[in-house]
Amino acid sequence: EKGRLPFDQSLTEQRLPFKAEFWNNRSRSNLSEKKRKKRSETMAGLLLVLLLCAGSSIAQDLLTPSMDIIAELQKLKHMDERIQKLEETLTKVLSENEALKTSVQDSQYKLETVQKEIEAKKVAFSAGLLASGTGHTGPTDHLKILEYKKVFSNVGSAYDSNTGIFTAPIKGAYYFRFYAHSHDGITMAVSLLKNGETQCSVFAWKPSFNGNGSNGVVLTLEVGDKIYTQLWKNTWVYDDPASYTSFSGFLIFPL
Repeated sequence: EKGRLPFDQSLTEQRLPFKAEFWNNRSRSNLSEKKRKKRSETMAGLLLVLLLCAGSSIAQDLLTPSMDIIAELQKLKHMDERIQKLEETLTKVLSENEALKTSVQDSQYKLETVQKEIEAKKVAFSAGLLASGTGHTGPTDHLKILEYKKVFSNVGSAYDSNTGIFTAPIKGAYYFRFYAHSHDGITMAVSLLKNGETQCSVFAWKPSFNGNGSNGVVLTLEVGDKIYTQLWKNTWVYDDPASYTSFSGFLIFPL
């Protein structure tokens, strides 16, 4: 045994450097592992902190709107108010338009009424007894309404040449005048009547040459009153293109 000591000692001495290096490497490896583990733990902690911060930020964004969103909401609110005001204004304009339309229709109706009244106020006529030729009318054994066929004017169309009768279109004051002419030998007599009642007359008793007469009157007439001239029985009148026998009338003013 004493003889193996040097050998064993030298062997042990030979292994010491390797063993030391092994433990050194192992120590370094353990240290590096601890550092990596610590670094990993640190990184995990930082990551957790970052996740917590991010989550908190997201939660805050979700729970607390940003100023831009609030501003946009305010804009939408103002826009809604403007739209509501526009709708109210439109409703008001449409209402005023309907009122204006009604007013225009009323004005148009009044205008048409006034125009009709103005047209109705334009009343005048004048006519000669014969439309053409020459001749006597009468004598007859009865009263005869004279029909004046030669119409010079008939504003308002109130005179009817087929009947010789003027019909008042509106209430008012009217002026009428008539002329009668005849030859000698036979009496000439003509009267102006209102609704069958004599108002005034002309008369010539068996003139020796020619008989002439004229008369006029202002009458207050109601709508529909009738004015005409009438030849007496057994009398006559004469006319020719000179229109010696004629009938005229016009509205002075309405009442």
